Amino acid sequence: MRASPHRPRTRGLFGALLLALATVAALMTAAPAAHADTLICEQYGSTTIQGRYVVQNNRWGTGATQCVTATDTGFRVTRADGAVPTNGAPKSYPSVFNGCHYTNCSPGTNLPAQLSGIAGAPSSISYGYVGDAVYNASYDIWLDPTPRTDGVSSTEIMIWFNKVGPIQPIGSPVGSATVGGRGWQVWTGNNGSNDVISFVAPSAITGWTFDVMDFVRETVSRGMAQNSWYLTSVQAGFEPWQNGTGLTVNSFSSAVNLGDPGPGEPGPSTACKVRYATNVWTGGFTADVTVTNTGTAPVGPWALSFALPSGQRVTQAWNAALSATSGTVTATGLAHNARIAAGASQSFGFQGTYSGTFAAPSGFSLNGAACT
Repeated sequence: MRASPHRPRTRGLFGALLLALATVAALMTAAPAAHADTLICEQYGSTTIQGRYVVQNNRWGTGATQCVTATDTGFRVTRADGAVPTNGAPKSYPSVFNGCHYTNCSPGTNLPAQLSGIAGAPSSISYGYVGDAVYNASYDIWLDPTPRTDGVSSTEIMIWFNKVGPIQPIGSPVGSATVGGRGWQVWTGNNGSNDVISFVAPSAITGWTFDVMDFVRETVSRGMAQNSWYLTSVQAGFEPWQNGTGLTVNSFSSAVNLGDPGPGEPGPSTACKVRYATNVWTGGFTADVTVTNTGTAPVGPWALSFALPSGQRVTQAWNAALSATSGTVTATGLAHNARIAAGASQSFGFQGTYSGTFAAPSGFSLNGAACT
């Protein structure tokens, strides 16, 4: 909920009452009310967040109790009983996803989508880690020769953002690769039902904005998928072997831009313009952001990425979900404003703090395409 950055001066009782009523009305209309957190303890229980993603408990490898709490922007593991041997499969995969998982499809998803028809798939993730558990922070990308919406797809791409404890990916190491501007150790193998390629970070990554298609193209180049195949789902969560309470996906966004991908470039129909208006006072500011789709096709779901200058931190936002509070941030639309028609605009805003000299963000891009 948006808050006024300044305290009003003292007024007469009647004037103060009118001001208070007006302030409450402004606060109530500034942003959609947040939804209450949802506790999920059922083995395969799930719920929808932002009207576009599914949070799932997905406890498949143990009979011990596991519960997750879905938030407006992600989820947290609130109970994770039991343990399984670290030389075998994990006990669960609590996660949030865009696409289809065992017939459960997220609302309004563009998935499944043929790889050759995806211009880009921008995504952003922010994780919260704990130290008293054995787990990995795993971002999963599923590919299949058919547009399946049930069962297990043929190839699983796993991005290991972090690993704690004596665990390792399926298969064996086959070398290294640079994907999305980062270096990764690459593992390949098969778990008995599907092929798996894993990209393991050399050190923990707490948050990142990237294009899912970078990993898809690397997988195709290694012969583990083909451009005629389909992207069926994009998922982010954790694989715990022991404990796991407190693990958190702070925020998650995933968009799939349909169109001609071209030679590694964003879709040709995606173009944008950004207006960034601010109100700045000592140590704080508000920003109202308007993104205009200047391309020839609608964009939806939309994801606007930008880099906040050093020293700036977001304290609250409205009309969009933000992937992080500092550094590289991706704002994604909510259920009521997730689509931008050609020639149309959507607006959102946020309040924050800063130190040093105030400056505007840089590097605005809409679903992977640079904005003016």
